[in-house]
Formats: sequence, structure tokens, C-alpha cells
Amino acid sequence: MTFRDLLELGASAIRGNSDDATTGLDTGALVNALGDLFAGKDGKADFTGLLKTMQQNGLGDIAATWLGNGSNAPVPSASVTNILGAETVKQFASRLGLSETSAERAIADALPEMVDKASPGGSLLQDIFEDTGGIDGLIGLARKLF
Repeated sequence: MTFRDLLELGASAIRGNSDDATTGLDTGALVNALGDLFAGKDGKADFTGLLKTMQQNGLGDIAATWLGNGSNAPVPSASVTNILGAETVKQFASRLGLSETSAERAIADALPEMVDKASPGGSLLQDIFEDTGGIDGLIGLARKLF
């Protein structure tokens, strides 16, 4: 799945939610805004830092469901600001003409699907493996997640 496909999936999740402020948003605008949030240096999705921040904020169990098989647990919309930072959420909201509350909900709706599809068979774990210092770092991270 390409990065563009992930962004379109996230946009679809946002447009399909129950928030009237987001259901009518332009798909292209959503794709661009989500791309700005999650683009890595190489033009691919970069969720590794996000997952680490989730783990540090006590949301590692939720993130683990996105990487594994089975259903994806939702992330509380109120946690989005803790994960991404208030300024990032504010910029996302401003770009789309949303309240910060609607922006948090939108991002919370998009994240589980995007991360899940970015990590088929747990492939995103390889990136985390490399970024956490190999097997010792990964074991330490896993202990904190479970």
C-alpha cells in the first residue's frame, strides 16, 4: 500500500465519522493535511515516532492492536494532542477550518486504520526495531507495551 493510499484511507475514515464538521471536507484537502502530519523524510509514512510517543503516554496497548492482527482499538480523541502536540493539532485544525476538538476526533479516527494498513503482518515493527537499538531496545519497548 502506498503512502497516498494510506492518506486516502485516513481521509475516508475522517469523512465517514459522525462529526458533521468533517464529513463534508474535501478529500484532497484531508489527504494533504494528513500527509503533512505523517510524512517521513523519504516520502513514506512515518509512524515510528508516533508509536513511541503513544507508548510513553500510556497508550502502548492501543498502538499494539494496530500492529497486530485483529481489531484495532480506538485512540481517545483527547489523547491526540498529547501524542502529536498542541501546535500540530492546531495547525491541522486551522488548515481544514475545524475546531481543535474536531481535528482531534478526525486524527483519532484516521490513525488506527492508517497504522494498521502501514504495517501488514507487523512490518512496521522492522522500523521500530531499527529505531529502538536492535533486539535489546525492542525487547525493552515490548516489555513496556505488554
